[in-house]
Amino acid sequence: MSKKFKVLLTNPIHPECNQALMEECDVVVAPDIKSETLKSLISDCEGLIVRCQLPQDIFDGATQLKAVVRHGVGLDFIPVDAATKKRIPVANLPGSNTNAVVEYCIAAIFYFRRNLDLINSQLRIQGWTKARPQADSSTEIATTTLGIIGFGSIGGKLANAAMGLNMKTIALTRRPETLPSGVRSVTKAELFSQSDVIVICCPLNEETRGMVDQLSISMMKSNAILINIARGPVVDTQAIISALKAGKIAGAAMDVHDQQPLTGEEAIFDCPNLLLTPHIASITSSSMRGMSEGSVKTILAILKGIRPDNIVNPEVFFN
Repeated sequence: MSKKFKVLLTNPIHPECNQALMEECDVVVAPDIKSETLKSLISDCEGLIVRCQLPQDIFDGATQLKAVVRHGVGLDFIPVDAATKKRIPVANLPGSNTNAVVEYCIAAIFYFRRNLDLINSQLRIQGWTKARPQADSSTEIATTTLGIIGFGSIGGKLANAAMGLNMKTIALTRRPETLPSGVRSVTKAELFSQSDVIVICCPLNEETRGMVDQLSISMMKSNAILINIARGPVVDTQAIISALKAGKIAGAAMDVHDQQPLTGEEAIFDCPNLLLTPHIASITSSSMRGMSEGSVKTILAILKGIRPDNIVNPEVFFN
């Protein structure tokens, strides 16, 4: 019997997909995601499925590694340049979590606009007469303006959903010629000053790091909300804290953060009108299964010498 490939999972994947992978590979699940743990476990592995931030030098001792697959889309978790230098193929799963993230954004919009959480709480604690007036300040999202920063697969699907809800949609993108009918290209200043809801769904890179700064937030309407499902460092967290505490904006939903995981001690926990979630916008039972299936399929293909279309550094095969 031929020796099985050894594959490291930084975090658990869907149980059924894990079982399918175990039928063809020896699978190791990291007990924690500390740098020293991951670097120790990767030393004799041929495959790696990634669900957390990898240390920059993770590949230095990975002498057997033949394939790295992102269980999701964002590549900032993986030092791709370092992998490329060592001729290690890296793949991700474009579109695998798009629907889940878009639904999170829509849910966050309604969370702020219809006050259902507050109304439910007051009805249970203070009664009907105290709860019912809370609906008077709720707002419909139809005819309001959604501003999207970054118009990839998530931005595109979010725009379709928003237009289906009769929202006006504008976008900040480097490729305005690709915007569909009904979505207007605007400048950064126009987006922040005109939008009632701003959703950040751009990748994190040197151009976008800190792009949502104090000046940008100061342009927002007082009744506007900000939703960040991109990466924490795209937003100046202190500027958001200041704006929320001063009542300069109506609310914010933050699924991603400067440092993860949050400890509960961060200043942002003291902010009003803030929805905090632990980087779960892309996670549902169905998206987890889809990402796990895609990860297993992709890593098995690469390990067997097949070159799938979702490899992000195909140059490793030619240099």
